[in-house]
Amino acid sequence: MSRTSEGLTRRTWLAASAALPAATAVASGATAAPASILPSPASSLGGTQFPDIQGTYLDAGSVHPFSVGAREAVKRYLDSRAMNGRPEGYEFGPLRQSVLARFAALINATPGEVAYVQSTSAGEQMAVTALGLPETGGRIVTDALHFFGSFHLYNELERAGMEVVILPIRDGRILMSDMEAAVNDRTRLVAVSAISTVNGFQHDLKAVCDLAHAHGARVYVDAVHAVGSTPIDVRATGVDLLATSSYKWLMGDMGLGFIYARADLIPHLKRPQAGYQQVAAFASHAYPYDPPGDRPFVTRARDDATGLFAMGTFSNTGVAHLDWSLDYIQGLGVEAIQAWRQPIIERARRELPRLGFEPMTPEDSTGPLIAFAYKDARQTFGERLKRAGVQVTLGAHRLRVSASVFNTPADIDRLLEALA
Repeated sequence: MSRTSEGLTRRTWLAASAALPAATAVASGATAAPASILPSPASSLGGTQFPDIQGTYLDAGSVHPFSVGAREAVKRYLDSRAMNGRPEGYEFGPLRQSVLARFAALINATPGEVAYVQSTSAGEQMAVTALGLPETGGRIVTDALHFFGSFHLYNELERAGMEVVILPIRDGRILMSDMEAAVNDRTRLVAVSAISTVNGFQHDLKAVCDLAHAHGARVYVDAVHAVGSTPIDVRATGVDLLATSSYKWLMGDMGLGFIYARADLIPHLKRPQAGYQQVAAFASHAYPYDPPGDRPFVTRARDDATGLFAMGTFSNTGVAHLDWSLDYIQGLGVEAIQAWRQPIIERARRELPRLGFEPMTPEDSTGPLIAFAYKDARQTFGERLKRAGVQVTLGAHRLRVSASVFNTPADIDRLLEALA
């Protein structure tokens, strides 16, 4: 049976989530987070944090709604920029470092192993360049359930001389036997999604990393549908490089993401680009009263992930947003979020096939996404769902449901009514 990156099966989470009140109880006592961010007795794990959602929103895997607390945190930041006096005790510099450290803790990394980037795609591009590709040549192995937006990158790398192997989908999953046949001693990179945006398939990341490392290859993971929704541990799995964005399961906004690089790998990576956020030391010998020197300017980069990947300015509103959201996620507990969500996903898995939808998601998946194939899905159901006020991800021939803390099984009932 395929497993999640933590070795937890769907059956484990079905047992854990057999009683929804138990999941809420776990969440309420999971951490010493401020009481204001913990769930109140309400109809969803999200408590009163998402009161403004109109209709039935089963599309958090596209863009997660903003919480009340995060909006208040952003307002506090905006007030600090009004130049009419900073809120008492508000210092944004330390906040940036604190958010970076809390994200690192969420994936069991150290703060020195993570850096801010613009997006998951920016992180993937940086990871590829840091590995010296395409200059070193060799093979890249990825799969047809990886993020579809990445295939342009790999097509370009193929044009630049890399050999690119894209593993096929078999019964909604990528088989380890296919990966074992594709990864060889010429392989430089294995690029996968921890949870596929297409159908929610989950790789066994430890097995992928063990295989790649046995051949001297590195593993890059797109974790945008995993971090914040499903337990992920970069130490336990052995992931080399990972990237994610804020606006999905981290409950943040667009324009801010993170990249992770394993500490012992950082000294062996090539700096993709040089930016001033990387600088650890700067000396000037060009301006009035500067001491003399052989060079006008002397710089030294940091020796951590920020020194390797950081560039220029990034979204301060995104940081302020995550300042609240990361505490909220940790306060609930990722395991409790997963346990709350699982009955919602299982109800969709059970009921939609009765309306002619073909399951695309393996039954042992425990992520926040479930997908179904239906010929001409957008044309058939687009207007119907819009009129009913139900939002899902609707492709030309695919319907995807994604559930978060504010959803309940009753949302699937409303989806079924709209589809029928």
